[in-house]
Amino acid sequence: MEITEFVETLRLDGGLLADAADEAGPDAPVPACPDWRMRDLVLHMGQVHRWATEFVTDPQEKPVRIPEAPELADDELVSWLREGHHHLVLALHSAPSDLQTWTFLPAPSPLAFWARRQAHETSVHRADAQLAAGFPLTPLPARFAADGVDELLTGFHARDKSRLRPDAPRTLHLRATDTPDAAWTVHLTPDASPRTVRTPAGDEAAAAVDCTIEGRAEELYLTLWNRRSWDGLTVSGDASVPELWKELGGV
Repeated sequence: MEITEFVETLRLDGGLLADAADEAGPDAPVPACPDWRMRDLVLHMGQVHRWATEFVTDPQEKPVRIPEAPELADDELVSWLREGHHHLVLALHSAPSDLQTWTFLPAPSPLAFWARRQAHETSVHRADAQLAAGFPLTPLPARFAADGVDELLTGFHARDKSRLRPDAPRTLHLRATDTPDAAWTVHLTPDASPRTVRTPAGDEAAAAVDCTIEGRAEELYLTLWNRRSWDGLTVSGDASVPELWKELGGV
């Protein structure tokens, strides 16, 4: 996907998130994050958006801490969220293509990293806010959802922090049924972080796996981020693999 596509998705989902937060109110529970109320979600997103903006507008060579949230009255929360989101979108729109700043996942460029990461961060938490407000989830474009699955598998779960480590080696194949060539083979071992290989359609290696999980890209995206149940996905093979994901796949 192009950087402009990520920024546009960020713009749209940030507005939807704020709308849902406004409707639900600060005390609404957030189903996907049992310890959170909407107030916590809004504060988290406002902090993350401002943190990301700092890397874009004031490039850094090393990580900096996420800023502390200010003391805000309940009726100030959503406007504060909208303000931070607006500044992030403007920063990404106006940033130079050769921006050099700190990142924490592989990407074609630092600007591509921050646009992609903030688009997916905001999309996942937009779903949280809509679920908390009782709104129907806004559909995700299949290409964007497939990209989010790719970021999760080849980015987050490639890091040493990943807890996806079975007792014995297992191989998992995931495929988005509505997106051409959106398929991945994930090699899980007890003593190392998962290794994911993007798997072309028809690749014979995909047949020699312990478990296969298939579904629409949006279903895979929300399920792997633990925002929906596994119902609706087609799971074949070793049932312990999806159970491992449910237990240890959180980021």
